[in-house]
Amino acid sequence: MATIILIRGNSGSGKTTVAKKLHQLLGSKSLLVSQDYIRRNMLHVKDKPGNLAINLIDSIIQYGIQNCNYIIVEGIFVKSIYENMLLNNLQRSNKSLSYYYDLSFEETIRRNNTKKLKKFSKVSMKNWFVPHDFLENKNEKIINEGITQFQMLNIILSDLDLNKLDINTFNKLKI
Repeated sequence: MATIILIRGNSGSGKTTVAKKLHQLLGSKSLLVSQDYIRRNMLHVKDKPGNLAINLIDSIIQYGIQNCNYIIVEGIFVKSIYENMLLNNLQRSNKSLSYYYDLSFEETIRRNNTKKLKKFSKVSMKNWFVPHDFLENKNEKIINEGITQFQMLNIILSDLDLNKLDINTFNKLKI
């Protein structure tokens, strides 16, 4: 059985970067499930109740549970749309870790502006922003504005009972 690592939060919070770096660290037998990639690139659907991405993400996670050691699931995953699917999958796995970036809108804008590649407009980010969108999951860890990517990766590695990352290895990770 696999371990699911769920990383949620508003656009611009840093979840995708952390997930990609974690995927590099965990290597083979790990699966990265990115909500944006599936919803936007594979299916071209809007993030609304009943969208096609929900069932596809669910199927991919179930595949990962059967075939991988780690499934990293990352995205905004608005509670009102995705909570049932996410909680069902967290219960199906051998072990699950859940993290939610609870950042202010201003902090998501600041982080978005540090991106080298595609940045989102402030207006788009404001339209997508859902504050304090916690799951009904008592194990969901809340990540605040003071946590860096380096610290976040070490929190997850520690929760997985794996060796912590040194800063030199962190700086060599590519996304």
